[in-house]
Formats: sequence, structure tokens, C-alpha cells
Amino acid sequence: MKGAFVVGLTGGIGSGKSAAAEEFARLGATVVDTDAIAHELTRAGGAAIGAIRRQFGADCVDASGAMDRARVRALVFADAAARKRLEALLHPLIRAESERRVAAASGRYVVLVVPLLVESPGYRERVSRVLVVDCPEAVQSERVQRRSRLDEEAVQAIMRSQVSRAVRLAAADDVIDNSGTIAALHNQVAELHRKYLALAQS
Repeated sequence: MKGAFVVGLTGGIGSGKSAAAEEFARLGATVVDTDAIAHELTRAGGAAIGAIRRQFGADCVDASGAMDRARVRALVFADAAARKRLEALLHPLIRAESERRVAAASGRYVVLVVPLLVESPGYRERVSRVLVVDCPEAVQSERVQRRSRLDEEAVQAIMRSQVSRAVRLAAADDVIDNSGTIAALHNQVAELHRKYLALAQS
């Protein structure tokens, strides 16, 4: 990992992190996505499944052998202690695997996607810059409801569990305003890509 120029990409749910990360990847950056790693760890045969079964019970693993996401989501939103236990189980595994992928990166720089970067101690010192994808909270909520078919109350609960928009923006070195079109998002990514290539070389 030494020497890698790493951009920590974050943003609230529904802000457009994935769309930004996809465009960075298309332009040649190496993208390491901690959400994707979490999915790999919790799918059937994933490295975290045995521990999830032991900690939370067999009913938190579905018939295919993957973590039952809906059941576990409901559990951790209802019980802060359960959420802490799940995080204590998953976060070290996610961190170790993301470090391995950053170290193996072949792109000119790395975009490390961490939805809870601002909330998670330890990630800030692993990145050279923090990039926040931002949009108004009403836009976030509408996008998530459309994408996930969750009702407004469920989306608001998720948003409340994350740091506020103001706190996230205060932690940013760079900001993408994703309140407009996908073309506007791509233009901002292209501008930042040029900036990061120059910073990675210096």
C-alpha cells in the first residue's frame, strides 16, 4: 500500500457513490469498494457466514447459505448493541481485504469507496484525500425509495444512522455535486480524475 495515492470516496445513501466510482473506473482508476467486499464476505460460502451464524443465530442465514440481509438489517436498526456486534465482526475483515486490494492496485491511483468513511476511525489516515458525493437529502431519499422500494420512514432511519450532510461536507477535501444529471456528474469526475493523476505523480 505504501506510495499509493488513495482517494477515499464517500457520501450518504442515495448520493450517487456507485455512479461516481464507475466513472472513475472507466477513466482508469483502480476502484476498491468496501460495500462490494462486505457482500462477498456475507454471500453463500463467504468468510463471515460462520461467525454470523454463531453470533446471530441460524435464522440470520437464508436457505442459499448467504446472510439474510433484510432480517439482519431489521435487527441492527432495532438494536444498537447488535449493530456494534455485526460491525465488530465485519469491519476487520473488510479492512484487511480492502488493504490487500489497495496494495495490489495497478491503476495510477486508487478510489477507495467507504460509505461510512467519516464515521469509521482508521479510514481517514489511509487516504490521501476525502471526496464526498453530495446532494440534497430530499433527493437522496427519493432515489433510495425508487431504487430499494423502501418506504420513506425506513430511508429516513438509515439516513439518521449516518453522520449528517454538514459533518460529511466538513470532512471533504473535494466535493461532487450530484443533484443534477449523470452528464454533470461525469464532467466533475473527469475534472477530478485529471487533478488526481497530477497529484499521484507529484
